[in-house]
Amino acid sequence: MKKMYKYLGGSAAIALCALAFTSCVEETLPQSDVATDKIVAESTSATEGLAQGMPAYLVDVWSTNSHCYFGYPAEIIVRDMLTGDYTHVGETGYSHFISWNKNQAMGQDYMKQQFHWNYYYGFLSSVNGVIRAIDEETAAAGPLGYLGSALAYRAMLYLDLARMYEFLPNDIFPDGKNSEGVDVTNLTVPIVDENTTEVDAANNPRVHREEMFNFILNDLDKAEKYIVNLTNTFGNTMPDLACVYGLKARLYMWVEDYAKAKEFARKAIEAARVAPLSESVALSTSTGYNNAANFMWCAAQNSETYAVKTGIINWTSWVSNQTTFGYTGASTSLYVVIDRSMYDRISDTDWRKKQWVAPAGSALEGMTPFMSVTDKETMPAYASVKFRPNAGDGEDYLVGASSAVPLMRVEEMYFIEAEAAEHVSAGSGIYLLTSFMKQHRDPAYNYMGTDAIDEIVFQKRVELWGEGHTFFDIKRLDMSVTRGYEGTNWQDSQTILNTNGRPAWTNFVIVKTESANNTALVNHNNPDPSDAYTPWGANK
Repeated sequence: MKKMYKYLGGSAAIALCALAFTSCVEETLPQSDVATDKIVAESTSATEGLAQGMPAYLVDVWSTNSHCYFGYPAEIIVRDMLTGDYTHVGETGYSHFISWNKNQAMGQDYMKQQFHWNYYYGFLSSVNGVIRAIDEETAAAGPLGYLGSALAYRAMLYLDLARMYEFLPNDIFPDGKNSEGVDVTNLTVPIVDENTTEVDAANNPRVHREEMFNFILNDLDKAEKYIVNLTNTFGNTMPDLACVYGLKARLYMWVEDYAKAKEFARKAIEAARVAPLSESVALSTSTGYNNAANFMWCAAQNSETYAVKTGIINWTSWVSNQTTFGYTGASTSLYVVIDRSMYDRISDTDWRKKQWVAPAGSALEGMTPFMSVTDKETMPAYASVKFRPNAGDGEDYLVGASSAVPLMRVEEMYFIEAEAAEHVSAGSGIYLLTSFMKQHRDPAYNYMGTDAIDEIVFQKRVELWGEGHTFFDIKRLDMSVTRGYEGTNWQDSQTILNTNGRPAWTNFVIVKTESANNTALVNHNNPDPSDAYTPWGANK
């Protein structure tokens, strides 16, 4: 592991970011030193500078205390580590993400849970600052475009938070009650907007899903109105109208209004400026899933981004198995791999299966496009080649880690449309899925099963593997996570956990520092799921 640390230099000694021990009370209150309302109202360029803080925050390193705190891309990895689809190839103590795989340290007292809370509410502070600075009644077209973008950002963040923290009953806590005996079912998170005062924030309860839904929908309705004025998405790091429609599709899926979800998924598809990735583009060793031009919305890192400069505290360091820098480049046990049972279920005629290394003797052995002969000779079965280093450069971290991270792809909208349609009218979703698969992924596709929803969600899991979405579908649909089975490729025994329906760990726990500053949260936290499941095979 020595090789990896030379890129960080002295930054590992930097003290823990001050954000770590503040609450959303301090994180989201108005700040006077950002920009004055008068300046922003009179200057589109001033608004642009303020708005650019939003995509910058996507890749902000929250703390160097542990190397899993590099902003929104880290949240994506965390959510995938909480599924049954994504893990490391071996048992290792070097993974800073492994506690999520193991369902350990998930309670209110742990730093890793502090990260989620403070990162999201810190991001909301930045977004609220943009919204607060633009008067929708008097602003010119340019600033109104940025207001629409900020409202879309806020909707995305609150929709994430709502789906992560909303308590839903599960096999460990079926009655929805926490340790204080309070039923917290369907409670999400406190809402802090551009008008929240310190007094408000000190007694700000978790809102029910209905109130949160209405808040997010109001933001998206306004975003839809104003975002048409946005003339520059800055390399797809600013959401456009198609992204607003995409967020509405996600929102309606969350509350299971499937007719509306289908409607807005179709609107997103028609408004999107990108098409589904082709086989040649997706499997490219240089510009596959790292090119902003292929995504509706993305986070972007470049050579001047602090996360990139560290060499190791960034997206590429943790998700690309084809580098000589970063974590995967330092330890083969940290290669990211797909679950074997998931891989085996993918048809050999589906080109997406080539995104993972085929086992020896299988039909696709040798068909995965590698960046180098060394990769071909050393990468184990089921290892991912989906996320390439930028420009196919696995040597220079300033180049290779300067990658785009997908936040929304048009493919997601096709799968939302198909699942929503199937809920509305049996058979219609499978028709849409079959059409998409035959045209874009597998010309031989032919579904002959009996559980259409499961099939649509499975194909969505394959499509969006490693992009942080499966977590939400598992939770919404009360689906089990099954990592323990004969022939499993999950190597760390403590990660081999099976659940009966949605995992208890999909209900995130609010950190203690927040309840210490917000009296409305006292006795209203989610129950702690840490270590609630016995590893598969432990009693054999």
